Amino acid sequence: MGMSVTISTATDDDAEKILKLQYLCYQREAELYGDYSIEPLTQTLDALREELARGCVLVARLGEEVVGSVRGVVDEDGTARIAKLIVHPRMQRHGLGGRLLRAIEERLAVEREAKRYRLFTGHRSEGNLRLYRRLGYAQTGTEQVNRKLSLVTLEKPVGDGRAVTTGRSAAGAAATSFAASA
Repeated sequence: MGMSVTISTATDDDAEKILKLQYLCYQREAELYGDYSIEPLTQTLDALREELARGCVLVARLGEEVVGSVRGVVDEDGTARIAKLIVHPRMQRHGLGGRLLRAIEERLAVEREAKRYRLFTGHRSEGNLRLYRRLGYAQTGTEQVNRKLSLVTLEKPVGDGRAVTTGRSAAGAAATSFAASA
């Protein structure tokens, strides 16, 4: 009998596991854009611990193993900035990315009074863009970072019927959101 994946609040003890998973997950993004200096690959353990202390960080566990994570903070105007949605490569395409995204949305709305959600992903990250659009996000802007990378900004209001639901989505998410938490 297999184990089920649980989603819970990350603790300081999870920081190293999240950082290792983040490094694994962002390899594909770095390859896609030809840039291995992206922030998720250069983030330090201390910087991640700061995010754990000030924001909302969730982890997905399969038994004791951390197989996914997502982060979010809410600014003064009620905008929840969601970042670094990651799912272990062997767990992708099973709905875990959607589950993590919905869980962080719910947590940020209920506990931190978010009014809207905002996230970023690279313009070539087609799977990420499909997931976000399917969950109700709409593109609100594009920023060219360099000649190889443009960041696509997507948003949706809290209360979108697709924001907080139960069940599994049809596809998971790979590494996403380059520097949305910066």
